[in-house]
Amino acid sequence: AVELDRVTLRLGHRTVLDDVSFAIRPGEFIGLLGPNGAGKTTLMRAILGLLPPSTGSLRVFDETPRRGNAEIGYLPQLRTVLPDLQVRGRDFLASSLNGERWGLPSLSRAERVMIDDTLALVGARGLAERSFSDMSGGERQRLLLAQALIGSPRLLLLDEPLISLDARHQEVAIETVRRVCRERGITVLFSAHELNQLLGTLDRVLYLGSGQAALGTVDEVITAPVLSRLYGTDIHVVHAEDHIFVM
Repeated sequence: AVELDRVTLRLGHRTVLDDVSFAIRPGEFIGLLGPNGAGKTTLMRAILGLLPPSTGSLRVFDETPRRGNAEIGYLPQLRTVLPDLQVRGRDFLASSLNGERWGLPSLSRAERVMIDDTLALVGARGLAERSFSDMSGGERQRLLLAQALIGSPRLLLLDEPLISLDARHQEVAIETVRRVCRERGITVLFSAHELNQLLGTLDRVLYLGSGQAALGTVDEVITAPVLSRLYGTDIHVVHAEDHIFVM
């Protein structure tokens, strides 16, 4: 689904990823982890075609990344939706179908069915007629996930989707993504600060740090030698009561 062959990504004069190679298989659920500034968002921007590699080859479904690829759904880390937005859930999704146009679109029957199906997919049918301003943080997040899923993408990029959610809503969000993507065979790149929330859901983990990347199972990657290399300092990994602590 995604393949990097000796890719270097730079932001200005700073090298974020340096000569990195790995491949993500179709249908995999990948947890994307690493310290702040390690390049998690930068990698997603490159996959979206917003940041071309300085060197190396990056392929998405065996093609060069391009802007506006309908096969990729994206939930950005920085959401610009105003909490007092007086728009129904259904209209919020409708506005994302033709994002280059001003105002609410005139929808075809097929587009109305697509919106209803996507709302049902994430368990948000009850939000269709409610105003965005009347929704809780968890409900808004569910609607944003529906927005990323509309149009049946093959790859879903979720950049810190658990930010500002309490523990219960975090569990609901993770379970919703896991269920939907398993049902539809969608490849997922799920960026997070905390590994333990995703244990039991991940197929593999992609850990970034010090310009490098390590992709493998939790047991292969979340180890003292691998993380010490990625952090550039001595790291200890402790297992306790089905949790993993990185210190």
